[in-house]
Amino acid sequence: MDVIVSSPQETKELGVKLGNFLRPGDVISLNGSLGSGKTYFVKGIGIGLGISEELVTSPTFKLINQYEGILPLYHFDVYRIKPEEIEDLGYEDYFYGKGVSIIEWGNNVIDYLPEDYLEVLLKKTSIDNERHFTFIAHGQRYEKLLADFETVVEI
Repeated sequence: MDVIVSSPQETKELGVKLGNFLRPGDVISLNGSLGSGKTYFVKGIGIGLGISEELVTSPTFKLINQYEGILPLYHFDVYRIKPEEIEDLGYEDYFYGKGVSIIEWGNNVIDYLPEDYLEVLLKKTSIDNERHFTFIAHGQRYEKLLADFETVVEI
């Protein structure tokens, strides 16, 4: 599934819509260059989970931020770590817990991701503030999620 947004606000709105479909144990891998909109997208997901936008920040130096909402949101940034260092974070407790796990730079720890997860690729386009999102379902849960999500997103 591909979606193009034309502003940071639309990036957040897309995240809000996705957030409305998430449930405990969901794992999302975000991949895109610096400045592609990953954190704005997570802010939107947080809003969809009942978390104040101002609370959601990039966990670049903390590696993981946790927010309480309708569901807990576990926001990882694994850009600066070696893949095996995710083990030190107790990642399994998050990935298989009661909340939603979002991993920025998820491809860096792909061997640690569950078999089933949602992959989101973000790309800047040649137009200012425009972003191209590609959603890839890994597993039946995420195929269903994307089918439902597609009903509320203009493609």
